[in-house]
Amino acid sequence: VKLLESGGGLVQAGGSLRLSCAASRFTFDDYRIGWFRQAPGKGREGVSCIRHSDGSTYYADSVKGRFTISSDNAKNTVYLQMNSLKPEDTAVYYCAAAPGTAITLATSWYDYWGQGTQVTVSS
Repeated sequence: VKLLESGGGLVQAGGSLRLSCAASRFTFDDYRIGWFRQAPGKGREGVSCIRHSDGSTYYADSVKGRFTISSDNAKNTVYLQMNSLKPEDTAVYYCAAAPGTAITLATSWYDYWGQGTQVTVSS
């Protein structure tokens, strides 16, 4: 399983970005894709995740109402639309995948990780 993130960049506070996570074809019956982020000097934090089979989603409180996760199954791609960005959203954003049906942002529950894409929000 290979994951490739794209779409990061520099944006002013209040702006928007859309991240993409292109995945190789999965052979699992069901799986979840999650977005995580890691700011300098901090641990990796779960942002949002989506379950492949029914599109169920989950968001961290810090991004609820501002970020939206979605998927295009035909393209094997998951998106993270980020609106109303704040300087504290600055981080390297990673997508990750794992087989199974659980909706969780626990990093230990994800087996495959991308290389990350930098998001910088200026004040």
